[in-house]
Amino acid sequence: MARLFGTDGIRGIAGEYPLDERTIFACGIALVRALGRPLRVLLGRDTRESGPWIERLLAAGVREAGGEVVSAGVFTTPGIAYLVRAHAELNAGVVISASHNPYRDNGIKLFSAEGMKLSDAQEAVIEREIEALARDPEVEIRSPQDGALHLESEGERFATEYLRFLRERGLGASSGERPLAGWRLGFDGAHGAAYRLGPRLFEELGACLDLIGTAPDGRNINHECGSLYPEALRQLVLRRGCDVGIAVDGDADRVVFITRTGELLDGDDALYILATYLQERGQLRGNVVVGTEMTNFGLEQALAQRGIALVRAKVGDRYVLEQLLEHRASLGGEPSGHLILPEISPAGDGLLTALLILRVMRETGRDLTELRAGLTRYPQQVLNVRVREKPPLETIPGLPRAMAEARERLRGRGRVLVRYSGTEPVARVMVEADAEDLVQEVATTLADLIRRHLGTT
Repeated sequence: MARLFGTDGIRGIAGEYPLDERTIFACGIALVRALGRPLRVLLGRDTRESGPWIERLLAAGVREAGGEVVSAGVFTTPGIAYLVRAHAELNAGVVISASHNPYRDNGIKLFSAEGMKLSDAQEAVIEREIEALARDPEVEIRSPQDGALHLESEGERFATEYLRFLRERGLGASSGERPLAGWRLGFDGAHGAAYRLGPRLFEELGACLDLIGTAPDGRNINHECGSLYPEALRQLVLRRGCDVGIAVDGDADRVVFITRTGELLDGDDALYILATYLQERGQLRGNVVVGTEMTNFGLEQALAQRGIALVRAKVGDRYVLEQLLEHRASLGGEPSGHLILPEISPAGDGLLTALLILRVMRETGRDLTELRAGLTRYPQQVLNVRVREKPPLETIPGLPRAMAEARERLRGRGRVLVRYSGTEPVARVMVEADAEDLVQEVATTLADLIRRHLGTT
């Protein structure tokens, strides 16, 4: 059996392996068996049309193995991680979401009682259990068509609790306080899991909102909206005169920002703003920030000028968290806008990050352009090549030599990285250097080589 888990859970096209009915049902059973105790599982999902039937089928598998389930309904990934951590009676969390992917995709993300992604060892146990169940002819799959599966729902109670946590830890605001009164915010919910939670949060804090991406229909999640497609938000911010624009992705673990002048700020910008803010207040432990292999070299230089070291992790929030815990650091994240502050939460949380950035703006009286003025980026290009398979990169004819030549050309001037996506059938080519034409030339050469050997038609 092929490995089921990528860098962010199980991903695929809904209805096809590994998100076919038998595998989903087996995953519910395997989760209970792998964690090895009476299990009460909290379920959440985003707004994809496949979410409800996947939720019912997974819940049926959990119950088949003797576990209990409770549903939060449509809920953000970091919200589920927080709730599982906050409630002793909850032993695990499951989020049905493919994050920033198109609606046809979906996924299963698993969280421990500590609100953290399961370890590689735990995922391996679940994979072995699923494989055994797939071969067992006595395992009868309960299909969503076999009748409605009642799920106990605590959505409203959980929403109120989670929003209180965000207000208190993000802005230091108690219930009823309106610290954003007089602010005008643009918010893009990506037609995803935060389409209600986001507006409710900012309105309760007193902000005047202009909204897009808050009318999900099951198929428009991430479609030309959200953190991957911020142009519509940029136009909204400029048209309505917003102080800032905030765009999350489909499950709201990522966030990017639009300044009042229409400039896009991503995760690297947010890391710089929060790192300098925390350092000035003596709250940046060890003067260390964790980034990834994709973090712009300009951020590394800007932090170094302030005596802050950048530690690079592999791409993926689980690897960022590993390095944060190893270095006992306060802040880490990815250019995608997935930031983690482990002293607040072990999960990346787009809404929490947004509140923290707004807090910096309020306390300093500076807008986003001023706050990130000390960061100068190197030109960077990321080319995504859709591939039909993922053989080891060193086995692709001509790629090792091309990579060696590229690194020699960029020596002292930039970086090159080629990797497979952990969530999509994609090879990513990232090149950054001090000259835009050099970046484009090297990136195109490597991407074309991969496309010739592995590209889909």
